[in-house]
Amino acid sequence: MILYHGSDVIVERPRLLQQQRTLDFGPGFYTTTNEEQAVSFAKKMQDRRGSARGYVSVYEIADMTVLRQMLNILEFPVPDEAWLDFVFANRSGTYTGPEHDIIFGPVANDTMM
Repeated sequence: MILYHGSDVIVERPRLLQQQRTLDFGPGFYTTTNEEQAVSFAKKMQDRRGSARGYVSVYEIADMTVLRQMLNILEFPVPDEAWLDFVFANRSGTYTGPEHDIIFGPVANDTMM
């Protein structure tokens, strides 16, 4: 599986940073399987931060089977009610459920609330 991360910096080795924002899936390092989405986000970050360039960092997960055995993975195949509840709780800062190593799911648009 190929994953993309759009930013105004190249990220060779992802790491978790403290964040003040409440994001859809909680704190973490966000990637996408959609290259166009990563390019768009890189441009947004470039504009927002007044950076000279935007970058898309690319990562490959060679074997999801191994990851599924080693990590706590939560998946939302479709934006259903469970997904909406999860995103709402994270965005509002009220999520108190279990922590997950990886979360897969659709991105919410800003009109979901």
